[in-house]
Order: sequence, then structure tokens, then C-alpha cells
Amino acid sequence: MEIRKSGMISIVGRPNVGKSTLTNALVGEKIAIVTNKPQTTRNRICAVVNREGCQFVFLDTPGLHKARTRLGDYMVKVVKESVADVDAVLLLAELIRRIKELNAPAVLVINKIDTVEKEELLSVMQVYGAAHDFAAIVPISAKRNEGVDELLGLLAQFLPEGPQLFPEDMVTDQPERQVCAEIIREKLLLCLDKEIPHGTAVEITTFSERDDGIIDLDATIYCEKASHKGIIIGKGGAMLKKISTLARTDIEAFMGTKVFLQTWVKVKENWRDNMNLIKNFGYRDE
Repeated sequence: MEIRKSGMISIVGRPNVGKSTLTNALVGEKIAIVTNKPQTTRNRICAVVNREGCQFVFLDTPGLHKARTRLGDYMVKVVKESVADVDAVLLLAELIRRIKELNAPAVLVINKIDTVEKEELLSVMQVYGAAHDFAAIVPISAKRNEGVDELLGLLAQFLPEGPQLFPEDMVTDQPERQVCAEIIREKLLLCLDKEIPHGTAVEITTFSERDDGIIDLDATIYCEKASHKGIIIGKGGAMLKKISTLARTDIEAFMGTKVFLQTWVKVKENWRDNMNLIKNFGYRDE
């Protein structure tokens, strides 16, 4: 397919509005982890979509929130830098004041329309339409893949003429080991309660392929307290086994091959306020 237009589009919004779900729906496969907990995404994730002569490069960003740790400061910085030099912005409800400061056209995407009544949806669209002169207001359900194709067609008008920015078979700029680490962290968020999963980080220490194609993965899960380590491991190792089994299933789907996954848990107190550790865990400035 000949690429005639290409451009970068940031996806921004408050925590837990469905940015990563939309990213996965646009790409057509899972490259960003998704949970019902806010602040799931920590890094900027680049997603590449090729369609009808256009290459869309979507930037999935962390939810913009009030930071309470050095890691939180980093996440907010990622959002701000991701809207600084793009061809368009997809705004998932809110952040109107910041969007007004940008020169790029903004498309307001109202996600999760499967959870509201039609009359309420129309009312919300009217309110946001009055608050800012959006290029378009698009209601979608990323979870049900409703309105996603229409959104891509609309966004094509904002792409400038130019060659493709990434190879045609590339769907994300994330290294495979980073995607695997994020999948494990997703399962921590899904299986654990309260603050514990937000205080975890995952490091892939071994990533190798056997002659028969099987991937050997060793992963270390870091938490902030010894008491949290016990909860992550669980009685007789049951919780860690559950997390690892769920993660291995998704990693095998992503890698397209069998995976042998081993996990360990270590304590790194207050790592979210230690910039050296934050960088070691893969959260780096661009």
C-alpha cells in the first residue's frame, strides 16, 4: 500500500476515560494494557495504523492527574510533551482549557456511549460543543468497537501529505520486552486491590528464544513494602501463579508463540520517588 499522507495524533484525557481501549481498537490488536483502575498507562505508547493511503501514528498517553510522586510528575510531563508537536489531538472528554492553548485541531471523542442514554449523550455533546470550537465531536464505544472506523475516516483530513513514518508491518514502537512487562503489570492491576498494584513495577531480566521458537521470559516484580510482597505472592504462591498464568496467556497471543514465564517478587521501598529506579524500570524521558 502506498502511503501518501502521514501524521501524529495524540490521545489525551483524564484517567480511566478509555484512551488505551481506544488505542487498541484503532490498531485492531492489544498493544496497550487496559484495566478499570485509573493511571494504568505510565508511558507514552506509539500505535501505528495504515489505512487507505494514510499512516496514522497515535500517541496513547497517561491520564492527566494531580501528581503525588516523582513517577506521577513524569507521567504528567509525558502528557504535556505529547501534545506539543502533533498534527491533531483526540480529546476524550475534559481538558478544554489545555486544548485551547494548542494550535492543533482537536476532535472531541466521547467514549463509553454504551453506558449512557441517548438523551444524556446529546446533552453532553451540546455542553462540550459550546465550550470549545472542536473540529468534530465523535461519540464512540471503543470497548464495543462502535464508531472507530468512522473516527479513522474523519481523522484522515488532518494528516499532512508525506511519506510513511514507520514500516507497514509495525504496530507499535514499544520493544517486545516492554510490552511483556506491561502485560504482567496489567494482571497485577486486575488481581490486586487498593494501592498495592500502583506501587508495582516489572522488569524483564531474561528474554531469549529457543531453537524451537519458545520464548524464555524471566520477570521481576518490584513492590514498595514487604507486606505487599506477601500479598502479591499469596498463600502458597497462589496469587503470583494466577498473575503469571494470566500474563503468559496474553504474552503468547502477542508474541505468537509459546512462552515459558518465570516471575519473582522483590521489595524496593519508595521506588516511585527515586528517579534512578523510575528510569531503570523503563520510564524514560524522550
